[in-house]
Amino acid sequence: MSDGSAGPTGPDTPASAAPVRVRVTAPEGAPLGLAGRRPGPDPAAEFYVASLIRSQLRLSLSVAVGFLLLLLCLAVMVATWPQIHEIRILTIPLPWIVLGIGVYPIILLGAFLYNRVSARYEQRYRDVTGE
Repeated sequence: MSDGSAGPTGPDTPASAAPVRVRVTAPEGAPLGLAGRRPGPDPAAEFYVASLIRSQLRLSLSVAVGFLLLLLCLAVMVATWPQIHEIRILTIPLPWIVLGIGVYPIILLGAFLYNRVSARYEQRYRDVTGE
């Protein structure tokens, strides 16, 4: 660029000028975006996906109901056995210890089992569909 030109825009064009817009169109009669699509949904695939969703929903509901039943049993135990409040470990009442420390391992166990069974359901889906 030793000839004094300012680049592709030329010596007379200011550097801050906007580039020229170019309109790009498809050739006449060309199909628009339909080349990569499949002909339609596969009914078997839809059935297997719906089955996977149902089984995982059933699993999640059973884990949730089990955990709620556990909490309900703890509440009934505390309500029907008033002497439990007198039992203290390091000056902390036993119901507080059970709720504060004892419930978390059960939550972790439920999450671990849920994850394992859910992964098994997904693996069965992949085995059947070949994905």
